Amino acid sequence: VTEVLPDSRFRVTLENGHQLIAYTGGKMRKHHIRILAGDKVSLELSPYDLTKGRITFRHLAGRGPGPSR
Repeated sequence: VTEVLPDSRFRVTLENGHQLIAYTGGKMRKHHIRILAGDKVSLELSPYDLTKGRITFRHLAGRGPGPSR
């Protein structure tokens, strides 16, 4: 995450250098998970518009996402 924008949106730079606007997913919003500039996150990208995405996970040091269902 490179920048926090108004209205719960974030400017995110991918590892390949591509920039996009992302918002927090439903469960992250429901559980009030805070995202700050500099955080590493996992994204889902829209197949129709590659400049928009949804943040699905905030990575913490030494911890990965849980098992998928």
